Formats: sequence, structure tokens, C-alpha cells
Amino acid sequence: MDLKELLDQVHDEASFLAFVRGLLQDWRTDGASWENGTVEDFLESALAWGESTRVGSSQGIGSASPWKRAATLLYCGKIYE
Repeated sequence: MDLKELLDQVHDEASFLAFVRGLLQDWRTDGASWENGTVEDFLESALAWGESTRVGSSQGIGSASPWKRAATLLYCGKIYE
């Protein structure tokens, strides 16, 4: 299952942890494709996305579970510039 599919399935603790496991695997197998290659850059980008979108509220996921919003924050650490 690809990372985006795992993200789409996050709704509780177990699915959040499955997503984090998938995120780690994605880094291990294809880290060169990540927008942010250091922990500092990853966290800065996740934070920037969280602040600019109110953790997804402006993108329509404000009513999603906290697990889904946290997973999306981590996902954006990978892709957000």
C-alpha cells in the first residue's frame, strides 16, 4: 500500500501508527525523493504547513480525527516546501 493510501485510512491510533510505519519505510526506500532531507527541515516544513493551514482546517480536514490531522502534518513534513 502506498503512503497516500495509508494517510487516507488514518482514523484512530492503530491506523496512525500504521501510517507512521509506512512513512518510515518510505524514507528508508526513497528518502531522496523527499522534499526535506533533514529532521530540522522536515519539522520546519510540517510546522509551516500546520501554521499556514491551522493543521488542515483551511483545507477541509478541520473536522477530521486528531489522528488524521497529526498524520497529515507528518506527511506534509515530507512534501511541503
